[in-house]
Amino acid sequence: MDWLTHLLWPHGKFLGIEWSVWKVIGWMGNAVFSTRFLVQWYATEKRKQVVVPPLFWYLSLGGSLLLLSYALFYQHDSVFIFAYAFTWIPYCRNLVIHRRHEQSQIICAACGFKAPAAANFCGQCGAKLPGAE
Repeated sequence: MDWLTHLLWPHGKFLGIEWSVWKVIGWMGNAVFSTRFLVQWYATEKRKQVVVPPLFWYLSLGGSLLLLSYALFYQHDSVFIFAYAFTWIPYCRNLVIHRRHEQSQIICAACGFKAPAAANFCGQCGAKLPGAE
């Protein structure tokens, strides 16, 4: 069991890393940002087409802001800061676009299917949609 302690806590540092609050924030940012890959992969496999769900953009936003905070307040590395300084802009824009798209969809009264705003008939049951010509 002594070997395990030595492996996990060499020189009194967990996994050989000197930990601080900012180090935890940096690792959390890395973890959050990395999980977006799994979310996108799962959604794509489930639908059998390339899909980028809103959770991908939320994870991108959260992870990049955590990493920007780590770079700004702990690392003080201009390259690292610049790498995350503006990434939040397209993430926020994609979330706005997604919300507008969701709000513009028409719900079919017959089956509850969400149809595109320009549709005249429901793609699920074929019923005429409200406002259809």
